[in-house]
Amino acid sequence: MPPETKPDTRQAILDAGQAVVQARGYNALSFRDLAKTVGIKSASIHYHFPTKGDLGAALAKRYTETAAKAFEHILAVAPDAAGRMRLYTDVFRGALINDNRMCLVGIMAAEKADMPAEVMAEVERFIALNVAWLTQVLGLTGPEADPKALAVLSAINGAQLLARGGGDVAIYDRTIAAYRTAGLFP
Repeated sequence: MPPETKPDTRQAILDAGQAVVQARGYNALSFRDLAKTVGIKSASIHYHFPTKGDLGAALAKRYTETAAKAFEHILAVAPDAAGRMRLYTDVFRGALINDNRMCLVGIMAAEKADMPAEVMAEVERFIALNVAWLTQVLGLTGPEADPKALAVLSAINGAQLLARGGGDVAIYDRTIAAYRTAGLFP
């Protein structure tokens, strides 16, 4: 059996930070609390992420990169827009069933007033990725394409927020079903 190796500290910090932001928001990020969770000194966090903004930007960037890979996978496994949208909305549902968490970037966007510029740049990159993907999947064209895709993303984030506030994933499920019935997406 190979000897045990210490997990990558930077990765452990990002994992712990993501859990905090998804559960309590960006403003709840504390280097001291993260250090306790990871089992390191807070100076070690500053070594990897000199500022909270650096950490927030790294979290949003990693989340966006993970989403991009998930979107590629969805395109590969689901043959039509309805199937792709089911898998897409299931991603947001998954955050809820994981300790009633929110989309990391959705919660960061809600705290825009408190975000450093480097974090907001990554938040905007995530939003642009989602809008482009939704535009493609939904076959949207013309000047209304991006606004409609943004409306779909906003609606899904809103459904997630309502379900989180109600502490019941069934609220999300009913809301998503209502969006489909109303024709917001297949």
